[in-house]
Amino acid sequence: MRGLGNNLTMIKPKSDIDRVKKLIADCFRKQVNVTVDLGRNKILRYRGELSGVYPALFTVRPNDKNFLGKTSYSYAEVLCGSVRVRPADPSGT
Repeated sequence: MRGLGNNLTMIKPKSDIDRVKKLIADCFRKQVNVTVDLGRNKILRYRGELSGVYPALFTVRPNDKNFLGKTSYSYAEVLCGSVRVRPADPSGT
């Protein structure tokens, strides 16, 4: 257990997840660009409306009606970097 003190610095403080929740909540009912790292060099990008903000996850409704992907994400996925959510440019680009 001697190395335990060094590993404590690897744990993210709770304030980081609270900051992520606040940033996501600020985009509620707005257009966002979502980038999802699916692994093995596969990246999914789409635009949609951030349609739900819940205690453990948030949902995005894609603008493409034929979209067959996952549209709910946990805040931990954002914190870890596997999901990125950015407010969409109002000009549509």
